[in-house]
Amino acid sequence: MTKEISMEQIKIDTKLIMEDILKKSGITKGEIFVVGLSSSEVIGGVIGKNSSRQTGQVIMRVIHEMLSERGIFLATQGCEHLNRALVVERELAIQKDLEIVDVVPAFHAGGSGQVATWELMSDPVEVEHIVAKAGIDIGDVSIGMHIKHVAIPIRPVQKELGYAHVTALTSRPKKIGGARAVSEWLEN
Repeated sequence: MTKEISMEQIKIDTKLIMEDILKKSGITKGEIFVVGLSSSEVIGGVIGKNSSRQTGQVIMRVIHEMLSERGIFLATQGCEHLNRALVVERELAIQKDLEIVDVVPAFHAGGSGQVATWELMSDPVEVEHIVAKAGIDIGDVSIGMHIKHVAIPIRPVQKELGYAHVTALTSRPKKIGGARAVSEWLEN
């Protein structure tokens, strides 16, 4: 028997998970946060087979609001049919000199998360690639290709949203140099 999932509970759980991830990731104003979402997985279906417009809208509304309040840029990853392109605000694409691609998300090409994000943003565009500080993966959609090198896993306070497995990533600067390299300024 499957558990009943209410949209109100999805909203509450999304906020709880996001608060935890934002705190643990160390993300700050002006940085990019990527979201990968399978609404199919959230409602107990199979990724790409049971998309739910309402589920995408509820989740993305919460995430968009939380990131906007903090001045953090949102990038929502699309599905394989859009080669994992991302919806972002045109402002971000221009600021970071991201290549805009000629496509808009559709319910079955991009997914419910991208469609909901497109509707929430003031001037959305699609870009092929970003390098984000951190992100959330709802339903095992694989956001790692869009996170800065070196990616660090975050263990969220809650590991499921509805039926979907939830993981998250943050990043840290690469450590470079050999035996004589130092990571902090020392007076010489």
